[in-house]
Amino acid sequence: MTSHIPADRCKLPPAFWRALDRCGLPPVAVLRQARLPATVLGGTQVVSTGQYFAVWRALETLSSEPAFGIRLVQMSDPEGYPPAFLAAYFARDYRDALMRTARFKRLCTPEELYITETEHEVTLTTKWLFAVEPEPAVSTDVAFALLLSIGRHGTGQNLTPVRVELMRPKPQGGAHQAFFGCPVHFGAARNALILKPGDLERPFPGHNPELLEMLTPALSAALGELDASDAIGDQVKAVLKGKLASGRPELAEVARDLGLSERTLQRRITEAETSFRSLLNDARREWGCQLLRDGTSGIDEIAYLLGYQDTRSFCRAFREWEGLPPNQWRKVNSDQPSLADAETAHLDEVVSGSKALR
Repeated sequence: MTSHIPADRCKLPPAFWRALDRCGLPPVAVLRQARLPATVLGGTQVVSTGQYFAVWRALETLSSEPAFGIRLVQMSDPEGYPPAFLAAYFARDYRDALMRTARFKRLCTPEELYITETEHEVTLTTKWLFAVEPEPAVSTDVAFALLLSIGRHGTGQNLTPVRVELMRPKPQGGAHQAFFGCPVHFGAARNALILKPGDLERPFPGHNPELLEMLTPALSAALGELDASDAIGDQVKAVLKGKLASGRPELAEVARDLGLSERTLQRRITEAETSFRSLLNDARREWGCQLLRDGTSGIDEIAYLLGYQDTRSFCRAFREWEGLPPNQWRKVNSDQPSLADAETAHLDEVVSGSKALR
């Protein structure tokens, strides 16, 4: 049996948008800059890691503050955090809080928190499982500021790390040193928050075992449901990606490849609160973005590989997914050389024709 790989989905809770408002950045302007629909403001719509990073890059573009992420955390209301983070504030001690954060944060983002301990240091690092580009600096600042704020809030003490390591060049001002209260090394080989081992043993006076008894089983159940839904969704999409070029795959074909009956597969898809059509659409979108990013296939070829009857249909679908025609999306997201001018001109004609048909 293959190891579980979580799905690429992130949530931006209402507390995040409220904090943006307090910082003077209108959420609608941020979404416009990130080229995301306003429906994301509801807090229930999930976005991909790429879209999630686009929000942080929009913040960097719209804000001139090199430490905007830190101020964003300072302006946030912990009571409004998702339960996955709220549980950490009522933990037994700082170590327990970090362990709970590492366990449940995947309910919010496909990001892993690594806690490495030695006799003299405790190092916190993160890894984005679906990232194809470096994490935006403001996102790293938010993550480290939040992890430290959990400890400061929980212990009631102004904890200071041993040091902070950041890969970006050193910005102007000393906002990072002022917040963390420790040396901050810019231009480092990694992004890392290094804590004192003794601080992890500091108790949280606000420890609430009764609340945790209610939250923990619910979070564990939600994590289990997420694992189950992700598992079947990922398996179906993996099979679909291998069958798209030969036509529109049917549920029965996928069930046969997975060694399941058609009825069992349909039941598991329904239990995962999705549909075969949605998984097919997701498979096309994910593979289409991958092929465009690779830069080795032409637009017509990609349309064929995704099972579209013509390039116009693919262009129309892709614009609905990403808000851009495929050739423009490729220019923004691919490190590969651009396609030949002839193909680009041809695609522009296709897109224009697609618009006219609407």
